[in-house]
Amino acid sequence: MRATLATVALVVTVMVTVSFLVPLALLLRTQVQTQAMLAAEQRVATAVPLLTLAPHQADLVQAVARTDTGRQLCIHLPDGRQAGTAHAGTDLLNRAVRGRTALTGGVPGGRDYLQPVLIEHDQVAVVEEFVPDAELNRGLDRAWTVMALLATVLVIGSVLVADRLGARVVRASRNLSDASAALGAGDLDIRVEPTGPPELRAAGHAFNAMADRVRHLLATERELVADLSHRLRTPMTALRLAAERIGPTPAAPQLSKAVEQLESELDAIIVAARTPLSTRPVGAESGVASRGAGTGRLGPAPGEPCQVSDVAGHRVGFWAVLAEQQSRICVFETTDEPTPVQLPDDHVAAMVDALVGNVFRHTPDGTGFAVSVQRTAQSVVLVVEDNGPGIADPVGALSRGASGAGSTGLGLDIARSAAESTRGHLRIGRSALGGARVEVDLGLAAENRRTLGRPWRNRRRRAQKAPGRRG
Repeated sequence: MRATLATVALVVTVMVTVSFLVPLALLLRTQVQTQAMLAAEQRVATAVPLLTLAPHQADLVQAVARTDTGRQLCIHLPDGRQAGTAHAGTDLLNRAVRGRTALTGGVPGGRDYLQPVLIEHDQVAVVEEFVPDAELNRGLDRAWTVMALLATVLVIGSVLVADRLGARVVRASRNLSDASAALGAGDLDIRVEPTGPPELRAAGHAFNAMADRVRHLLATERELVADLSHRLRTPMTALRLAAERIGPTPAAPQLSKAVEQLESELDAIIVAARTPLSTRPVGAESGVASRGAGTGRLGPAPGEPCQVSDVAGHRVGFWAVLAEQQSRICVFETTDEPTPVQLPDDHVAAMVDALVGNVFRHTPDGTGFAVSVQRTAQSVVLVVEDNGPGIADPVGALSRGASGAGSTGLGLDIARSAAESTRGHLRIGRSALGGARVEVDLGLAAENRRTLGRPWRNRRRRAQKAPGRRG
């Protein structure tokens, strides 16, 4: 491209220079020749009085010799005699005599200017002034040389400028090409510094935006795979607990081993899904938040709002069966008022399963827990608490993929992303039961928001007690 731009500049500049300088050179030559002939006319005009002052040939020759040191003036008398050096041919002289008008004509070595003069007895004499080629072309070589040098400088300058501009374009194009190849090879961190003309700078900005978007979409896809895989842990937990309750049968060890292997493979899938982009926050380059709406994870969904109390009650009923098998006290409490949030049922169910599942995975058998759903003026509050050892590092527990108990560390993050997608939040604290307390604040669906004078008092309570224990 660089050579092409330089060639185009060379051709265009040469064409423009030739189109201007050739007519200028011809005009200059015409001007110089015109000036030389005008000077010849003036010299002829000064020689005309010699015909009257020196009527005899001898006197006329002497007079011409005194006035014409360059031997360019010649006077032709009517009787054929001449004074001075003649250059004009017979035909040219006869034309001047017959026409009795001044004329010019080309002769070997230059041009002649002939001026007929009427003398006594109606006779015609001719005054001839010869202008040599050296005088006709005086100064033209120098002027044409200057114009040629000027044209050369213009051509070389235009080629150099085009080459510099082409270098910028080529450099910017090569950077963009190399970055595109690197992105195609899998380097998601590659970016370009937009340089060059405005079009290439715009292409550079568009490339950076595209790279940010590709990275964000890939990260979102991996996080979505990890979240969906994590949701499979709930039935896996139930299957593991069921396998433990089968008892000493020949198939029990094989079933337990298969469940453990399946859980291990599921954890490997979750880790592998996050590994390629785990070193940087999702959406950090593109300015898009990595949580909540627009990330491809749990987020607001169109359609009818979901009733948190109904979904939570259904999922607690599922976990209550497992709680009974492990001698856990399970308490569920909810408000009688509607608890709509703009989330799909399965997202709320995944959130409840993640929080309750953490209780089963990270506390010993016999640890009781309670789930409550309440409504405030602007939100629905889901609380899961237990009487286990609690969470030693609440801040670290909220880091996605971080876990101090050997799990994938996504349970709390799933709940937090669901809360933030409804403009809510998640808090971790110490429960009144003595263990951990996870409080998820979910924003009410827009059409159901209203200011309340006091919190709701009517609740329904459902408890699942373990045999032989008090609620």
